[in-house]
Amino acid sequence: MTVTTERTELLGRCPLFTGLDAAQLELLASSTTEVDFPAGHVIARQGEIGTGFFVIADGRVRIVRDGTTLATLRPGEFFGEMSVLDREPRVAQALAESPTRCLALASWDFERVLLENPPVAVGIARGLARRLRATMEQHRA
Repeated sequence: MTVTTERTELLGRCPLFTGLDAAQLELLASSTTEVDFPAGHVIARQGEIGTGFFVIADGRVRIVRDGTTLATLRPGEFFGEMSVLDREPRVAQALAESPTRCLALASWDFERVLLENPPVAVGIARGLARRLRATMEQHRA
């Protein structure tokens, strides 16, 4: 199995990319880089402008805002998309809870893929809408 195939399969399991076809996933995968983080490493800092979006391949990442843990993410889950899309400071910190391997997509590569491939942009917009809807439902309960 090639590196791109492994990356494509991982992205295909990511909820953000549900609805993208194999060619679209492969396009995204070819722009990613694997990054390893040791346990305790701050991957993204609250308040900083994000330059990358991450999908967890192995390990666990804790999302913390103002000292409060919001979530613990596992393989197939993602973080960093908001700051990459809106170019605003990150609203939370991402901390590797264990040795963690991620697929990273630089903000400039992410934007290029979206601008050059409208169906990918639409698929991702739908994935973000699903995530927002689920968050809103959690806060209703």
